[in-house]
Amino acid sequence: MNSKTKYLIAIVGPTAIGKTSLSIKLANYFNTEIISADSRQFFKEMQIGTAAPTPEELAAAKHHFIHHKSIQENYNVGAFEKDALQCLNILFITQDIVIMVGGSGLYVDAVVKGLDYFPEVESTIRESLNNELETKGLEFLQNKLKALDYTSYNSIAIDNPHRVIRALEICIGTGKPYSSFLNKGKEKRYFKTITIGLTAEREIIYNRINQRVDIMIDEGLLDEVKSILPYKNLNALNTVGYKEIFNYLNDEWTLEFAISEIKKNTRRFAKRQLTWFKKNKDTIWIDYTTPIEDVIKKIKHILNNGNI
Repeated sequence: MNSKTKYLIAIVGPTAIGKTSLSIKLANYFNTEIISADSRQFFKEMQIGTAAPTPEELAAAKHHFIHHKSIQENYNVGAFEKDALQCLNILFITQDIVIMVGGSGLYVDAVVKGLDYFPEVESTIRESLNNELETKGLEFLQNKLKALDYTSYNSIAIDNPHRVIRALEICIGTGKPYSSFLNKGKEKRYFKTITIGLTAEREIIYNRINQRVDIMIDEGLLDEVKSILPYKNLNALNTVGYKEIFNYLNDEWTLEFAISEIKKNTRRFAKRQLTWFKKNKDTIWIDYTTPIEDVIKKIKHILNNGNI
């Protein structure tokens, strides 16, 4: 390996596949630290429902960006990109390799590729779109995006209201398609990235998700959600595992139905994750049962040959 070359090893894949375990093993082998790119694990009030690393796992390797923010703080992908790059600058002074792990594709891409630039638009546009989401539903907004920017309609996570509203507010606020701002000149990264994708048969992924949700319930997810009930309208809490329990606590659903919805929505989330990560043709996909020795061998081969 060229001693001047710095490498970021990004571990990606669907939720519950074993990314945390692999990242810790790699961090220990390469004697380095871990950057978390999981946007739900940033918030200290959300531990059980985000399947954040346990205290034992956090002690096994140095982690960054786990529970470093409060749900009451406004923290977005732009701020994370800046903070993560600052962190990498410091780590790469003494390390040639740093591990990054996460299931949030946009946050992973922000570090690896950089974000697209979008002009500022009036905040009232988003407020109006959020109101339309509440009163007219997601399908109404989807059709609006289809009319304004057919390219984005076919490329973004169309069942994610945040993504739809973000695309629409740019279309409306600038008078130009959201897609027209994508993939413009971005600052080239000085490090190379090796992306390892963990995967499994769909049935296995879904079974692991179902088991994880049951474990979350056993570990006290209900009490965790009760403790943040007053903040349920915050953006950070509009997420799988929390919004379903809110419906139960508001006497809208039974607990049994809420749990089944968490499982269903998490499975859908995992499907979206895989769709996003598979867009990266450079990802090295491996089965989640692959022995750590074989993973290390693959990585060392790349490091020694300099080709990704």
